[in-house]
Formats: sequence, C-alpha cells, structure tokens
Amino acid sequence: MYGNAAEKIVVEEEKLLTDPKKWHKQDTTWALSLFGTAIGAGVLFLPINAGIGGIISLLFITIFAYPIMYYGHRAFAKIIYASKASDEGITGTIREYFGTKASKMFNWVYFFAIYTIVLMYAVALTNTASSFIVNQMHLKEPPRAVLSLVLVLVLIFIVNFGHDITIKVMSMLVYPFIACLLFIGIYLIPQWNTASLSFSSVSAASPGQGILGTLLMILPITVLAFNHYPIISPFVIKQRETYGIEATDAKCAQIQKYGYILTFAVVMFFVWSSVLSLSPADLAMARKENLSILSYLANHLKTPIIIYAAPIIAFVAITKSFLGHYVGGYEVMRDIIMEAGRARGKEPKEKTVKSMILAFVILTSWYTAYANPSILGIIDSISGPTGAIILCILPMYTIRKVPALANYRGKISNIFVTIIGVLTVLAIFKSFF
Repeated sequence: MYGNAAEKIVVEEEKLLTDPKKWHKQDTTWALSLFGTAIGAGVLFLPINAGIGGIISLLFITIFAYPIMYYGHRAFAKIIYASKASDEGITGTIREYFGTKASKMFNWVYFFAIYTIVLMYAVALTNTASSFIVNQMHLKEPPRAVLSLVLVLVLIFIVNFGHDITIKVMSMLVYPFIACLLFIGIYLIPQWNTASLSFSSVSAASPGQGILGTLLMILPITVLAFNHYPIISPFVIKQRETYGIEATDAKCAQIQKYGYILTFAVVMFFVWSSVLSLSPADLAMARKENLSILSYLANHLKTPIIIYAAPIIAFVAITKSFLGHYVGGYEVMRDIIMEAGRARGKEPKEKTVKSMILAFVILTSWYTAYANPSILGIIDSISGPTGAIILCILPMYTIRKVPALANYRGKISNIFVTIIGVLTVLAIFKSFF
C-alpha cells in the first residue's frame, strides 16, 4: 500500500515538474542564463551608435531592440528544436537540413562571425588599458606593440587553464557586471541633459548621412549587442528533454519572453542614461577615440567613482567577452582543422591542433590590437552583418525551405526578421546611402 502511495507521489511530482504551462525553478535559471549571456561587452559600444544619431537612433533602438532580439532568437530556436540532430547543436541541424557541404560552409561563416568579435575585443581591451594608464594613473602611454602583446598573452595564459575553468570564471562575472551597469546608469542620473533629444543632433553628429544612413548605422550594433545565439542550442535541448518535443515551442517562447524583457529593460536603461549624460558630439568623439562608453565617461565626467570604477568594469567586461568568444571560436577552428586533416587522410594530433590555434590567435589578435582599427567599423562592416546572416537570414531561409518547419511559415514576424537581416547586411554599403 505504501509502495503504491510513494509511486503516486513521484508521478505527481514529475507531472508537476514537466507541466509546460507552469513556471518552474529551472525556467527562472534559464531565463537568467539567457539574460546573462545576452549582456556582454557589446553593450558598452551600443550607447555610442545609439546616441550619435540623436533622438531618431535612440527611438529606433528603443522600439525595435526587443523584437529584433526576441523574434531573431525565437526563429533560431525553432530551426534547432525541429531537428532530429538538435543535440549536435546548430552545426548538426544544418547538416541534417542541407547536407555536409552546407554544414562546412556554415562553420566558416560561424567562425568568421565569432573570430572578428575576438579581434574586436583585443582592440577594445588594449584601448581601455591604454586610456586607464594615461587618464587615471597619469602615466606615460606605453608602446602599443608591447601593451597589446602583453594583454593578448595574459588572455591566452588564462584560457590555458582549461575551457571549463574559463567558462566558470566568466559565469561568475556575469551578474556583478550587470549590477555594475545598473549602478552606473543610476549614478549618471544627475548628469542627464537634453542635448541628445534634438532632431538637429542627427545632422550635427552624422552630417550628410540622413535618416536611412543613421538606421543602417544602428542595426549592426543592435544585432551584435543583444546577440547570444551560441547558448540557444543547449537551451533548446534542455527544454526538449524536460518538457517533451510537443511542448518545447511554447516553453521556449515563454522563457525567452521573460528573459528578454529583463535584458531589454537593463540594457536600455543603461543606454539612455549614458546617452543623456553626454552630447552627440561627445559620442562622436568616443567613436573617434575608439573607446567603450565607460572609458569615455571616465575621461569626460571626472566624477570620483566613474573615473576609476568605469574603466575597471569595462576592462573586466571586455575580458569576459573575449574569453567567451575565444572558447566558441576555438571549438569551430578545431573542427575545421580536424576535418581538413581527415579529408587528406590524416588524423591531426590534439596537441598540434591546439598549438596551431594558439599561434594563430596570438599573432592575429596582437596585430589587430596594434593596428587599432575602428571597433564600431568592425561591427558595422563585419560582426553585425555576419551575425545577422546567422541569426536572421539563415533561420528564415531554413523555415522557408525545410518541410519540417512548414508550420512556422506565413508569420508577420518572419517578414520583420528577414527585413532586419537584409538591412543589416546592407549596412556594409551604408556609405552609399
């Protein structure tokens, strides 16, 4: 009798846990994971492009950031959980839908999208450190070649402790970073002014660009700042395991909705607070100096907490994002090298592959950090457009072509995501508009 009662209790508990209509503790965990992954160092560059175009660009981001983030990542989730190879992530999904050649091509696009972000953060880290040494420590600027090499070697030293430890450390830094963003946003409130809330600031900050050019300037950084597609695969797999394939769609939508509302609220508060603390001309100067918004605020406002806290927060955030993208880039590089070796009838040794990747990362990151290309220029011309191809265009094309995804066709959100994806890619040519 007692055995039957115990079995009944267990069944009821399992039913309660797997009821997709109810909100469970693990749903909160995943919503916070999406929130934490979405907020990275890209957010530190969002206020610059958001405010440099004045009120038009600010309103555009405020209106469209959430639907871009939500519908783009929802579409990405849909093509994964409809796949029988979803446990292999997006690479396995593409292989199932379009074949091995398409999967290999996707790996190259994926690598290019991730690795350009690694290079971008190498530049950002060098500029943040250099600015801190000169403006906060009041020391002579060190030779850029030496500073950039030291920073890159320190980062590589950290990742050599192992990817698991690296990911654990990054996870520990996520929520303190978010708390710091909120603190900075609140702390800046006394500095707010209306200089950026003027339509004339559009032409003043970006002469000759026009409204369309301003929007094309905004899209790549918007896509990049909220982008977190690498975590979508494990997120989908877990929901399918927990709630079953029939409930996965609705459950993913529920968790993503609340996670993204939280993300949008925190990021947009930080963006508005930062922009309202500066003028469009200040933001244009931040872009010219190739600094994150926190480093520029530290140099511009001269308030005690901002002077020292802001650049340190920026340094930690950029380091976290560099390491995170390096881990993702490493896995793709490893797969590409291993596949290339096997295609020639050879099985590359793991140690040899690792040495090749480390040498490649050190040399390319060092050179890029030393050359100091425009960070927002990289976002506009490479990282944003490639991110849009993966996040917007690929899911929409897949939904259109794959019979298993026919139920997701004909939605207005699909048109929206497609337009955003195409416009973001066209942002490469924004100088012609």
